Amino acid sequence: MSTELHSEARWDGAYYRVRTDDFEAFFLPNPGEVLDQVCNVDAEVRLPDGSRWSAAIFTVAEVSRLMKRWEETREAAGGRCFWCSDGLIVRDPGIRGMVSVIAELLASGEFEGAFHNLDDSV
Repeated sequence: MSTELHSEARWDGAYYRVRTDDFEAFFLPNPGEVLDQVCNVDAEVRLPDGSRWSAAIFTVAEVSRLMKRWEETREAAGGRCFWCSDGLIVRDPGIRGMVSVIAELLASGEFEGAFHNLDDSV
């Protein structure tokens, strides 16, 4: 799909906030992390209808790195599995690419399967 996505982005306290015509996303990268190299980040997406959605976004490489570490620490069945309740795995690092994935998931109708509705949590 990958069409031109028009957005504006800025820091909003600890959050990196990206606004597009279709959604607003708040990312919480680690302090000092290079935005084009982000590979593990919590995100909240707000849609025009006021609903709020969340996901922990990981790259494939980050999942592999974590699983290798867990082999040593014996977490997650000794590194033989990876799970999190609201995880989304993307191929490439960087906030810009993650925003593009969010836009494509919304356009394809797959968004609600990939993100957790925060409004249903109450």
